[in-house]
Amino acid sequence: MPTIGIIGAGEVGSQIARAAIACGYRVVIANSRGPETLAGLIAELGQAARAATAAETAKAGDFVVIAVPLKLNNDMPVAELAGKIVIDTNNYMPWRDGNFMVVDSGEKTVHELRQEQLPLSKVAKAFTHIQAPRLFISAKPTGAPDRHALSVSSNHPEAVELVTRLYDQFGFDTVDNSPLSESWRSGPGQPAWNAHVHQTQSELAANLAMARRLPSTKNQSTSS
Repeated sequence: MPTIGIIGAGEVGSQIARAAIACGYRVVIANSRGPETLAGLIAELGQAARAATAAETAKAGDFVVIAVPLKLNNDMPVAELAGKIVIDTNNYMPWRDGNFMVVDSGEKTVHELRQEQLPLSKVAKAFTHIQAPRLFISAKPTGAPDRHALSVSSNHPEAVELVTRLYDQFGFDTVDNSPLSESWRSGPGQPAWNAHVHQTQSELAANLAMARRLPSTKNQSTSS
């Protein structure tokens, strides 16, 4: 199995690490405070995991998960992520991130901004409308009739293919909501977001289609 680099060791990043290791992946994980602060998590994850800096994590991963919010002044290791598929789990939360006028106006999505910040990477939005604990609670075998579905958005078909394969390994079906300009459809307050506890592939596709642009708010809460 490949190595997954995970930048961000909070609830989302650590749960993706657990799910990945359960599927046989190796994991390299980073946080903002330094590898030595992740000793407890690494002890829990076992020999398939190790801690590193963000740049080392980006370099080590065959593909990389970014599980931290986007900042307008890029803080991701651009050179080390070049040529790689980058799975961005970020949700735009103005109460947390501040207001990004280019996003609030509908001119661009936050994931288009991530792609601009990482021009040599292939960014995909994924894991954004599921609560982290449900990566295990909601997982079901391939072919289960009521299997929970998750969306993916990307400008790169190969990134969509990788996320689709990863979702399936984790226990979920996929709905392709590409390109990144459409990624707002699974964002906070939208039908796909509000139905995060369970939605099948057909239900998720319908919820994405029902999405409508929402005004920016400073008090939206996160579900992932």
